[in-house]
Amino acid sequence: MKILISHPDSVFRVSHRLPYLFTKIRTYLALGIPNLLRVLAYRIGTRLNLNPVHRLQGTVLRGPYYTKSQLNVFRVAPVSDWQHSAKLFSRWPLALSDGPPDWLANPLTGQRMLGPERHWWQIPDFDPAVGDIKLIWELSRMDWVLAFAQRSHQGEQDSLDRLNAWLEDWCEHNPPYKGPNWKCGQEASIRVMHLAMAALMLGQVRTAAPSLRELVHLHLQRIAPTVQYAMAQDNNHGTSEAAALFIGGSWLSALGVPEAERWARTGRRWLENRAERLIGPQGGFSQYSLSYHRVMLDTFCMAEVWRRHLELPAFSTQWQSRALAATEWLRHMVNPVNGDGPNVGANDGARLLQLTDTPYRDHRPSVALAMALFAGQRAYAKSGPWEHALQWLGVAVSQAVAPPPQSRVADDGGFAVLRRGDAMVMLRYPRFRFRPSQADALHLDLWLGPDNLLRDAGTYSYNIEPQWINYFGGTASHNTVQFDDRDQMPRLSRFLFGDWLKADGVQPLPGRAQAAQFEAGYWDG
Repeated sequence: MKILISHPDSVFRVSHRLPYLFTKIRTYLALGIPNLLRVLAYRIGTRLNLNPVHRLQGTVLRGPYYTKSQLNVFRVAPVSDWQHSAKLFSRWPLALSDGPPDWLANPLTGQRMLGPERHWWQIPDFDPAVGDIKLIWELSRMDWVLAFAQRSHQGEQDSLDRLNAWLEDWCEHNPPYKGPNWKCGQEASIRVMHLAMAALMLGQVRTAAPSLRELVHLHLQRIAPTVQYAMAQDNNHGTSEAAALFIGGSWLSALGVPEAERWARTGRRWLENRAERLIGPQGGFSQYSLSYHRVMLDTFCMAEVWRRHLELPAFSTQWQSRALAATEWLRHMVNPVNGDGPNVGANDGARLLQLTDTPYRDHRPSVALAMALFAGQRAYAKSGPWEHALQWLGVAVSQAVAPPPQSRVADDGGFAVLRRGDAMVMLRYPRFRFRPSQADALHLDLWLGPDNLLRDAGTYSYNIEPQWINYFGGTASHNTVQFDDRDQMPRLSRFLFGDWLKADGVQPLPGRAQAAQFEAGYWDG
């Protein structure tokens, strides 16, 4: 493999930078006028109490939420987490007692946020007294619901009791629409999806207990009024909230809730829209991130599993095509030996649908499930724990095996993967239809077998000192060229760069089997 960095004039020339204001205006226009209007309407509506979410009311629910099921016991073992300990963001150990955790505390520092006395829209995005709010949200994503449901499926009565007790405690300390755990529509959506997958595993979709129905109903009432704001982000907020409306809406509609069919139609429409807009023909996703790509793909998988379970009409051919393209993108990006892949783009430790004990960086469970659903193939010839989710969710395992991943260019997102034998190179080049979260142009990953020899430093926290936000998202933390100790693009805010780069001199992969090379360059501001 050959890596060539060249300059056409052998002289580095710097043009005069446009004034900062012009850069901001140009960047905001690149985000899209419709998205800007959606954000503006959301902020005005929430600030002036005009958004319908301000008028929502609900009562604290009592269990039980799930009941005992008479099911065949699987030979597949449930996840080991959430018995005596768990891992936050699949990294930080958390000791557990039999009782539920503190839903309003930062589990790493013990600091608590004010809870039910504040409506969610009164809570700031970044509270320096508590730190990153994602640490508050992590336990309320309800990964434990899946783990307890797995053990309940295996006949463990104490796990069913624990599941109901934790859900009741969560409802008591997070009354409807008050406190930090109601602040984010995506977080509410993740809970809906996990509650639904647990009901599916326990065979209680069509016989859901009244408290579970009402808990899902409360969540959909929170998600629906702010869904336009989620779509304005052009990221996995939109895919998550669309999937929750589709899953939860179709669920309640099947149980006879009149307004739920409207939510189901809205969710389906936005799922179709997000697939067409955010996923390119080669499978690249709008967030340019391996971690967030997996979040999106797992979300699509849950929507498709649910659609099949309720025997609902199929999604459009376009949706299925983009879902398959996104699946192949991830399959070609990761190592089939251990499921690891480049730590490219934002990575906050997110992982949905945790049904196996595979490590966080093992993407094979997501690839295997998506390949079974969208390609009708096995992703890997060998069986392993990466296929356990298929059994838990009732997805058939195909006998057809997909061919091994090859060299591949996804020009819709700016990724080139070159493979020769045990070696793999991933080159990140600028193709920005959507806002970039990192200044990582021409970052290069080098892998030899399972070992990542040249790598991306990843990301850290959304609410941390500016020096770390600037470093981990900036050019210095990437394996690329940096000029004069400055970023490739100017940072305009916590999540926004300006003067988006454009790739130049992109050369396609050669058609010769003995060669694996790729070229791309760029001019910065």
